[in-house]
Amino acid sequence: MNILILGATGFIGSVVAARLVADGHVITGLGRNPGRARLKQPAIDWRQADLSQMTRPEDWEDLLKDQHAVINCAGALQDGLSDDLAATQTDAMLALYAAAERSRALIVQISARTAGPAGDLPFLATKRRADEALAASSLPHLILRPALVLGRNAHGGPSLIRALAACPLALPLVHAENPVETLSVDDVAEAVSRAVAGDLRGDRVLAAEEALTLADLVRLHRQWLGLPPARVIAFAPWLAKPVTWLADLAGLLGWRSPLRSTAMTVMSEGIRSAKAGNGLAGTSAAAVLAANPAGVQDLWFARLYLLKPLFISGLSAFWLLSGFIPLLALEKTSAHFLPFMPEAAATALTLATCLIDIALGAAVLVRPLTKRALLGMLAVSLANLTGATLLEPALWLDPLGPLVKVLPSLLLTLAALAILDER
Repeated sequence: MNILILGATGFIGSVVAARLVADGHVITGLGRNPGRARLKQPAIDWRQADLSQMTRPEDWEDLLKDQHAVINCAGALQDGLSDDLAATQTDAMLALYAAAERSRALIVQISARTAGPAGDLPFLATKRRADEALAASSLPHLILRPALVLGRNAHGGPSLIRALAACPLALPLVHAENPVETLSVDDVAEAVSRAVAGDLRGDRVLAAEEALTLADLVRLHRQWLGLPPARVIAFAPWLAKPVTWLADLAGLLGWRSPLRSTAMTVMSEGIRSAKAGNGLAGTSAAAVLAANPAGVQDLWFARLYLLKPLFISGLSAFWLLSGFIPLLALEKTSAHFLPFMPEAAATALTLATCLIDIALGAAVLVRPLTKRALLGMLAVSLANLTGATLLEPALWLDPLGPLVKVLPSLLLTLAALAILDER
């Protein structure tokens, strides 16, 4: 069969795509940035597209030609600079369903449990509207509602669980005793494979039979990472509010933190599936982890995950202060250039370098600009070191170390670049 997969570069989508390729299907993968995916999965025909821009049936016509099935693995947690929930999870899907009516393509929608107190959140409300429209349509379909998906790789909530499990000395948790149902990402791929084969239709929940507490799940991951047991410190939810607020602010700048308010609200009621007779049994968390032994790279990822925002914010503060502080004494700062150029030129150069520093410090906080800002920091730092070495080499011996202090900044910038990618 010819199958189109939406969100094929993601955590779930990439595994589903690999499974369907192994089943012998011809796969077209849709993603916003499929460049690296083309190298990793060359058997797939990759197409670049943004679902938030595909809100009319005609936007789907070319993609749906000769496709027998569409698997929607795309989704977003919360509105922000990088995501528009209504457009991506509702408008684009309604347009897809309308376009698919002509070809009668099978639609598999990877959704979530949209009932409960958190059901009014935009994340779940937009999914629910798409689910209801699909269920009311005449299209052959499967709406799949997995619990928390675990796998060899990690993204979003599972990434945070690994990071919390790697905390030194103690495990700081909110909602530590709330239940969490899990399953394997391979269970999702298996269900999709069965749907494509014609064996599965309707609205199905997918979860393992067991439900661990969040604390037990984090302890299990800590054991998987090969770390000694640590005490769980349970915090009252209100103590996490400042972190959630910062995560929401980061979301407005394009960062997709699993600590945003939507995730915390969902976790406040636990992750339960309420199978009610229509559920599919998934693999337990212990079995998933046992089948995928952790390597040192998993430990590195877990330890670096929560340091990443500190790297970025630390670099931002460093560059912003490097730009603002000299402006407070512009004449004194520009005096360093007077032996080499006229006063007006020295003042202009000082002002320009300060503004560049401020621009880089601000740009690194905006996710779509972060990589370019980090590369700019490297270029400016190396230019400053080269220029100062040629014009005033004695600065290397200055007691305050104005040039020596640039070297740790360079290393931190390289570290931030190394761990910047999210998938």
